[in-house]
Amino acid sequence: MVEGRGCKGRNALTTGQEWLVDVSGCVPERLKDARGLAALFEELIVLLELKVVGEPQWHVFPEPGGVTGLTLLAESHLTIHTFPEHGFAALNVYCCRPRLCPDFEDLVVRHLGAVSCRVRELRREVET
Repeated sequence: MVEGRGCKGRNALTTGQEWLVDVSGCVPERLKDARGLAALFEELIVLLELKVVGEPQWHVFPEPGGVTGLTLLAESHLTIHTFPEHGFAALNVYCCRPRLCPDFEDLVVRHLGAVSCRVRELRREVET
């Protein structure tokens, strides 16, 4: 764990980092394809050297719905919720250990045909 400073100047211990990735302008058919989304997850797992716990879970909604996916990690979790009717996907990666930020823009362009990608990184901390 890495020591840091909290918002109000208090000491804090980093308990993880989380990326919230909002992806727009995606190809709707790719947002309905659980296999294609699983390929995105697999690439993230390899890039970030994550350890999968159990079987990934995928729920494909009836038309015109999308897909919800969850992979439980030793480091925390990886999730996605897709909305093909809006060309939108919400991707979440939470790791309890620091990692370099992957090139989410490249990943979502290649896997989802995205036009835009907004990445927010959060440090999860506990005050000490």
